[in-house]
Amino acid sequence: MTQAEIKLCSLLLQEHFGEIVEKIGVHLIRTGSQPLRVIAHDTGTSLDQVKKALCVLIQHNLVIYQVHKRGVVEYEAQCSRVLRMLRYPRYIYTAKTLYSDTGELIVEELLLNGKMTMSAVVKKVADRLTETMEDGKTMDYAEVSNTFMRLADTHFVQRCPWVPATENSDPGPLPPAPILVISEKDMYLVPKLSLIGKGKRRRSSDEDATGEPKAKRSKHSTDNKEPIPDDGIYWQANLDRFHQHFRDQAIVSAVANRMDQTSSEIVRTMLRMSEITTPSAAPFTQPLSSNEIFRSLPVGYNISKQVLDQYLTLLADDPLEFVGKSGDSGGGMYVINLHKALGSLATATLESVVQERFGSRCARIFRLVLQKKHLEQKQVEDFAMIPAKEAKDMLYKMLSGNFISLQEIPKTPDHAPSRTFYLYTVNILSAARMLLHRCYKSIANLIERRQFETKENKRLLEKSQRVEAIIASMQATGAEEAQLQEIEEMITAPERQQLETLKRNVNKLDASEIQVDETIFLLESYIESTMKRQ
Repeated sequence: MTQAEIKLCSLLLQEHFGEIVEKIGVHLIRTGSQPLRVIAHDTGTSLDQVKKALCVLIQHNLVIYQVHKRGVVEYEAQCSRVLRMLRYPRYIYTAKTLYSDTGELIVEELLLNGKMTMSAVVKKVADRLTETMEDGKTMDYAEVSNTFMRLADTHFVQRCPWVPATENSDPGPLPPAPILVISEKDMYLVPKLSLIGKGKRRRSSDEDATGEPKAKRSKHSTDNKEPIPDDGIYWQANLDRFHQHFRDQAIVSAVANRMDQTSSEIVRTMLRMSEITTPSAAPFTQPLSSNEIFRSLPVGYNISKQVLDQYLTLLADDPLEFVGKSGDSGGGMYVINLHKALGSLATATLESVVQERFGSRCARIFRLVLQKKHLEQKQVEDFAMIPAKEAKDMLYKMLSGNFISLQEIPKTPDHAPSRTFYLYTVNILSAARMLLHRCYKSIANLIERRQFETKENKRLLEKSQRVEAIIASMQATGAEEAQLQEIEEMITAPERQQLETLKRNVNKLDASEIQVDETIFLLESYIESTMKRQ
């Protein structure tokens, strides 16, 4: 765990949950697994506050617990899961793209609350969608339920592990902490609920449509409280499935850039056919026959079977080896080599960084060393056709930046420089780790800069929010245009310009965070895939 990662985790926890949760979370990240009383003692926090902070962290899957032989429960922070909070906007946007506004709000609610029952999610989302609709229109619970079921069918949401039911005969002493279990077949099993109803709008008055006061209504609801049909069955967002989708999108985009749109559509079809059957960490997709791929192509793609076979042969013969041929049955069996695809994407990212940082000539040397594996300095000069002095300078720059490494091969045991070969090489894995570390530092700097910008203009932002609230309330009561204009003039022209500059800067910083996170995702996926193969 590097200092850059710990700092980024600290910023994310503070931004999402506040100071106390951040203090407990960072302490666990630094020290590893610890029991409750040790955490309270080391952080100087009251036991009650530590318990509440741990509840929040466990609810959001940021901390796990385990019971040791002596019955001591220890808590351990999941640093990688904390860093996933960076990607929350991307998860929500993906759900919106695939399953419209309903899917977006379902995923947003699950991410904001950590774990929720299906009935609670459906009711909350239906209410939120009804709020945005025109008067007289409401969102039906059944429609939201259908979208939830589609998300579960495609594995974007999954059940949380639960405490297994024990027989009443002799339960025995309770364990110090509950043991949660879940089976693979139940993970995406949606309970059969008959949720009948529509979303409700919030009311500004203290009485509902029937004229019944709130206090009386809440008493009624507590007295006649019906049991929740899916009580105890909690759901969470399946982040691995979202990552699988991001990886597939990156591969399709790379194929489109390298070849053409038809090739990328064929690869997209292959990935879509195997998205449920292939585990997220698998190096290859399931083998698919040419006939199956042809039948599964989108309706709009009117290409013949012969043309499809030509495209598949072209993809299989490509040097990047995104697509491989695994057999000849069924018109030819094809797989997508996910590990090589991630390797190519990580390499392309490194090349791009070298070009932006050191220039096109350095990028030429970097690509040359990548291609030839091992080269002496004289060979680099000759192959790249760059003068000796410049080549030496460029190689040293990349060596000091850890983009390339130097390997010594001595002819004799004494390692005398005159009798030693010095070969330049690119270790993609170590270069990817180095770049990932820099990306974490960049994101932390961007978050700190955004917080600084917001803090510096806090007074102006509060004034702007007050003015907007006054205007909104006056518009609701039907105020005249002149009155609204007078309220708007409370913010002067220089202040308005300052607000526009702040908004533009914050938007730039937000966009930069998302772009850096895309790089982080590619590098993390490549490192994870490589480590699993070793």
